[in-house]
Amino acid sequence: MRMRRWVALLALGAIPGAVISDRAAEASSHREAPFVSKNPKIDGTDFYMFRSYETGRDTYVTLIANYLPLQDAYGGPNYFSLDPDALYEIHVDNNGDAVEDITFQFQFKNALANGGSGAALDIGTGAAKKTVSVPLVNIGPITSDDATKLNMNETYTVNVVRGPRRGAAGQPVTNAAGGSSTFTKPLDNLGTKTFANYDDYAKQFFYSVNIPGCAAPAKMFVGQRAESFAVNLGPIFDLVNAPAAVITNGTTRANRNLVPNPIANKNVTSLALEVPISCLTTETDKPIIGGWTSASVRQARVINPQGHYGTASREGGAWAQVSRLGMPLVNEVVIGLKDKDLWNVSEPKDDKQFGDYVTNPTLPALIEILFPTAKAPTVFPRTDLVATFLTGVTGVNANGSTAEYQRLNTALPVTAAGAQNPLGAALCFVTGQIKDLNTKNAGCDPAGFPNGRRPGDDVVDITLRVAMGYLFTKDADAPARNVAFTDAVLQEDAQFDATFPYLKSPIKGANGNGT
Repeated sequence: MRMRRWVALLALGAIPGAVISDRAAEASSHREAPFVSKNPKIDGTDFYMFRSYETGRDTYVTLIANYLPLQDAYGGPNYFSLDPDALYEIHVDNNGDAVEDITFQFQFKNALANGGSGAALDIGTGAAKKTVSVPLVNIGPITSDDATKLNMNETYTVNVVRGPRRGAAGQPVTNAAGGSSTFTKPLDNLGTKTFANYDDYAKQFFYSVNIPGCAAPAKMFVGQRAESFAVNLGPIFDLVNAPAAVITNGTTRANRNLVPNPIANKNVTSLALEVPISCLTTETDKPIIGGWTSASVRQARVINPQGHYGTASREGGAWAQVSRLGMPLVNEVVIGLKDKDLWNVSEPKDDKQFGDYVTNPTLPALIEILFPTAKAPTVFPRTDLVATFLTGVTGVNANGSTAEYQRLNTALPVTAAGAQNPLGAALCFVTGQIKDLNTKNAGCDPAGFPNGRRPGDDVVDITLRVAMGYLFTKDADAPARNVAFTDAVLQEDAQFDATFPYLKSPIKGANGNGT
């Protein structure tokens, strides 16, 4: 009887408005919106989009979408699988209308070993012997050659949709070696007793893949990586609890490296693709693409009162977007608290509704309140911020749309690893003119943020400086425009690999001596 009632409730939940999922207002980006803590598995933390700077790969664009923030390396016993009831997506707009033209859709499946019954041990002897399911995700060491001790296997599929994301059926991305459309996600880095060599184990899940409609193969990896974001997280959100002399003196690398990154011991889960530029752009004379990532869940959710592994709930109805991320830090420090959940369920084409948060931003005013000598800009509307975050810069990466997402000019040259400036393209506008890049400016690195975003771009420092008027030309309009604001936490390309997927191997759960 209970099961029949549960099925009946599920059917009711599929009716629009009947039973709405409590995840329908989920948020994105390091738990910055009110609803995100209810389901961190679908919380998008960072999005990167840049021309690949691995040697010999500059005809490719790398897209990386990070999810599930602030993973403790010791996060057992369940660790950090992704949500099999969610749809994770990376979107690309290549004609400047702020609507996706190419979408990569990732869906995950978690299955217990032994055909779904799970790993078990024989406990007891004789007539008292019982075969009992174990409580762990593995029951012994795992190597690249032997994964028989795994108790849970996580696999995924990727479809590519051309046109509106819900407008057509997708075509599967397939493994270039063998043609399978099902891929395996590596287990998280539990520690040195489980993995004597985690890097060696994880490398087998770096795939060469064929994308329908692309002439050349792409690369793909999905799995746990070390947290790639750097921010003075606690003090920043404790009313910027740091001396003014520290946060206004980021003129040297040493001054930008005064505080250890407080989230450097955390991990994230990365969805990484390296795709030929020719597969993402429409024509050679239209090299600018826009990109963002999202996660969606079904509109209705019913809890199974007799739930077991994989059946604790049932999802139904249309997909509903609950997480969104394009430009970094937007929902943390730009969008007002009352609209954070709304922003996460919206699409770039509708971003004019949030325009006041950019033209009349509150962040500079808050900084001035906290540090009265750091005067906020006085000219409104803030057309400099509109160019940076909503339209792109004319002659650089503007594509005709007004929308919040990353824009990348794929025709601009790559900057090699080791030569990248963490302040990215911001220094290309040191004269304060929001127009064509001046590549002769000292430190100009046109391949960096806000022309796309690389892992080593210090988006916190860039955002602080631009918000406080760095791109203005007159001190009277922006008295603090030349102040070198910093959060004093270092972010630079040397902290990352110089090859795909660029993000470092995850922090291990234990090192073998109990720590």
